[in-house]
This record gives sequence, structure tokens and C-alpha cells, in this order.
Amino acid sequence: MSSLTESSEGDTPVKATPEEEVRYVGLATRVVSWVLDVLLINLVAIVTGLGVALIVAIFPLSKNAQPALEAIAGAAYVVWTAAYFVVFWSWTGQTPGARVLQVRLVTPSGGKVKPSRALVRWVGMNVAAVPLFWGYVPILFDGQRRGFADWLAHTRVIEARQASLAEARRATLRAARDSPGPRLPVD
Repeated sequence: MSSLTESSEGDTPVKATPEEEVRYVGLATRVVSWVLDVLLINLVAIVTGLGVALIVAIFPLSKNAQPALEAIAGAAYVVWTAAYFVVFWSWTGQTPGARVLQVRLVTPSGGKVKPSRALVRWVGMNVAAVPLFWGYVPILFDGQRRGFADWLAHTRVIEARQASLAEARRATLRAARDSPGPRLPVD
């Protein structure tokens, strides 16, 4: 497959070397990534809910305020979930679950996803789940492994192999050692 190039929108490509083939991520990897993200989202929501419950126990509210508090909590959960995905997708292209599985969300040209595109994808992700997750079935058959959310937001999910922190440090030190200027010690 050809290398990813810079798009007309000015997106920075993720990969630019022709010898690296873009590998699209399938359904099983996405499901595991999503489960990890859901666990993290719910862990934060539970801890926050326990904190709110403690405050409400200390300062009791009237029975009339209970439905309003539940509506606010539900809305906060939806906003928190949307913000989690949109911020991570537009900031690094990876949620924590995607980082563990070494996958990344990119534009068709391989660039970073903008927040508006990430929000459209999040909406598409939820719409795809409504009719018994049928919006995810195309991932099994599409050559680029796109589901409804990817089709809607014009995104791709690709493998993103990452160097370990030790490898990255050695590469930085090697580059500094090979460049002219003061010498740095190498491990």
C-alpha cells in the first residue's frame, strides 16, 4: 500500500515512509480497546458518584431535588463520555484503551483528527450501537475495516506500533551523540 501523504486540509501525516504498510484494525481489537475505555470511564464515574453521594449524605436534599440531581448526573455522564473520546481522539488519536492495544484513529490521509470530526465519530459510534450493533458489522467486510462511525466521520483506525520508553530514550541519546556539539553519555 502507498504511503500516507499530507492532505489538502493541512493534516500532518502519521506515517510517511513507503516501506511501512498501513494496517487497518479489525473488530476484535476495537472491542477490547472499547472495553478498556468503558472500564476507565465508569471507574471515574463511580468514584465521582461516590463523592457526590457522600456530600449529599452530609448535606441532605429534599425528596423533590432527587429527580433533578439524577438528571444532572445522567447528563454529566454523557458529557464526560463524549469528552473522553473527543479529547483523546483529537489530541493523540488514541484513547488509553487504544494506546494499550497500539491502535490510532487518523484521517484518510493519516493526519490527526480534529475535534469536530471526533465528535461526529462519537455520535456515529453511538448510533451504530443502537440497532444491535449492526453499525459495526461492515468492519468485518470492508477492506479498510471501516464501521458506520468511520464512514460518517471519514476516519480510519490503524495499527500504531510504539517504541518503549527505553527505546525512545536510547534513540534520543544516539541522535544527540551522532550530532555535532557537546557529547552526552550513552547507557
